[in-house]
Amino acid sequence: MKINKIQLLAIFLTSFLGVQVVLAQTSWKFKKAKLSYVDLSDGAQITAQPIKTENVKLKKIKNVDAAITINLKSVVNANLSGVGGAFNEQGGEAFMALSEADRNAFTTTLFNPKNGAGLTFCRTAIGSSDFGLSAYSYSEVADDFEMKHFSIERDTKTVIPFILAAKVENPDLKMFASPWSPPAWMKVSGKMDGGKGNDSINVLKVNPAIYKAYALYFSKYIQEYAKQGVVINRVHIQNETDMNPPYPGCDMSPKQMAELVSKYILPQFQKDGIKTEIWAGTFRGKRSDAQNFMKLEGAKDVVGVGLQYCKPEVLKELRTNYPNLNMMHTEGACFNGKNSMDQARKRFSEMADWFNGGSENYCYWNMVLNETSSSAWNWKQNSLVTIDRNTKSITYNPDYAPVALLGQYIRPGDQSMKVDTPEGIFAIAVRNSDRLVVFVENKETLVKKQQLKLDGKFYTAEIPAQSVCALVFEK
Repeated sequence: MKINKIQLLAIFLTSFLGVQVVLAQTSWKFKKAKLSYVDLSDGAQITAQPIKTENVKLKKIKNVDAAITINLKSVVNANLSGVGGAFNEQGGEAFMALSEADRNAFTTTLFNPKNGAGLTFCRTAIGSSDFGLSAYSYSEVADDFEMKHFSIERDTKTVIPFILAAKVENPDLKMFASPWSPPAWMKVSGKMDGGKGNDSINVLKVNPAIYKAYALYFSKYIQEYAKQGVVINRVHIQNETDMNPPYPGCDMSPKQMAELVSKYILPQFQKDGIKTEIWAGTFRGKRSDAQNFMKLEGAKDVVGVGLQYCKPEVLKELRTNYPNLNMMHTEGACFNGKNSMDQARKRFSEMADWFNGGSENYCYWNMVLNETSSSAWNWKQNSLVTIDRNTKSITYNPDYAPVALLGQYIRPGDQSMKVDTPEGIFAIAVRNSDRLVVFVENKETLVKKQQLKLDGKFYTAEIPAQSVCALVFEK
């Protein structure tokens, strides 16, 4: 095999400098591909290994108007971080109910890049989320401004063991975290939960001493988790800034978040030598908090913004106004605990909206819930997996299948490519120096001949009924 000067330079940069280089491609093998897919038809059984693989031949066709077009010269995001989900206290407790052998097999299934779903970028809560077993923080003693009583001991029983087990299967697993609520004594309400729509009391006190203590709280969290072997790569300042729910929450304005970051959290991190990235959010689309935050001076002090439950128009607006803005997805649609196949068939379009909108990742919400699928506040949601604490059984729910497929084929460092689709059709395309992967779906009950425009030429491929597929092309 002959290697030209450009290829030689790419090998040098990749091997010795750790820089990933994606070479311009004009010779992809589009006439044949590996087809990996998951069956989402009614009655299909979802197992720990739901991905089926076969070789397919693509048929070259004449120009058509209804083709999915992959633009190999237009990069949407040059450095993807992959697919992940959230660790929570309820899931951690259920995980710990399994035998050691079952825990090991289970983490292989979810996190191993070669033999499992290969989840790479996951979330956890700073203190209690709505799927904690109850409301709690790491600072339960009122007015502990110096954090003398700070403790993550509760997390060492459930959440941290689950994360550490995952890191055994994927040592490169990255983590991001956010609080659902500050400690109760830092809030006007004096409670972590129970906002009930009242944005006048479900807020952080406007007090420099409180701000300073809260910055120290973030710093202590990162340091104590690191002592347990868990590196927190990113923090977001507040989950869902516009929410006042009955479970832990906090209504935080963009202005207050910016002040916290610039005057308190960033200086505290610098003082303590903490390298964890600070991100704004997590924002929803309801109150234009992300757009308003980006107009503030404090926006310069964050690495990027975290978003969830936003329409594609929000990502487009942010990308248009701030072309270099880093955006990441922080929580997928949680549904209602039914874990139905119909809900799983809606998952791919959601993932496509985020990757095609410029997000570097997709983060499912609860990876694991127990047999009730209910929070301590009677809030039912879906999960990738259900673990029954009584029978010790593991059930892989329909959502697991599409998440596992994309987790297997979207790897850290990949690039997402611009995709143009006919009305009502969704697709995702990612590539690296070795392969191009085009994800498509077929919601119909019959095999579908999907038309694709690849490198200016038209092809058709047969897609199994009611499936999400990955067409894998090599050089």
